[in-house]
Amino acid sequence: MKSCDTIRILAVDDHPVFRQGIAGLIEGQADMTLVGEASNGREAIQQFRAQRPDVTLMDLQMPDMNGLDAIIAIRNEFPQARIVVLTTYTGDIQVLRALKAGAQGYLLKNLLHKELLQTIRAVHAGKKALSPEASHEIASHVADDALTPAEVAVLRLIAAGNANKQISYQLSISEETVKSRVKNILSKLGAKDRTHAAMIGLKRGIIEL
Repeated sequence: MKSCDTIRILAVDDHPVFRQGIAGLIEGQADMTLVGEASNGREAIQQFRAQRPDVTLMDLQMPDMNGLDAIIAIRNEFPQARIVVLTTYTGDIQVLRALKAGAQGYLLKNLLHKELLQTIRAVHAGKKALSPEASHEIASHVADDALTPAEVAVLRLIAAGNANKQISYQLSISEETVKSRVKNILSKLGAKDRTHAAMIGLKRGIIEL
């Protein structure tokens, strides 16, 4: 029998099997109940309006509307919304974006069985809850010189396999400017070459393919 003090939870993920896993973990808890599910950001907003959950579990990478945009939309409409990001991504930029958007928790999917329930309880109690890996990623890059938006645009095109000449054409800038930005990118990311820079950018969540 669930009491009126039960933590009401909304699970948002585009993989039904993953949502079933969450449901299974929550089912055995006397102080929790799953009140809704959604498979993308748009559904998440609709479900949030309908159910007004205490804690929302939000995947980041989803079709139609991603988790980050959904967090921003929900928090704009419901500033008190408590949201935990569930993701496979540890990149510090991803974590910071989610926290900036208003998420109170950030948990890696591979830690679900160990940490999900205590994370839900912590966030419901008004605390922040970051997985150790996410905290480590933020701490290890805290002193880094951030890429400018112009440099991120170049890095995104590098990752897509473009040479300097193609980047210069697509961004309407000179090849010299492209070379200068590539040099800055390599220096700021501590990358050996362009391919390495693209890999770091993807891992840290600075760019997405």
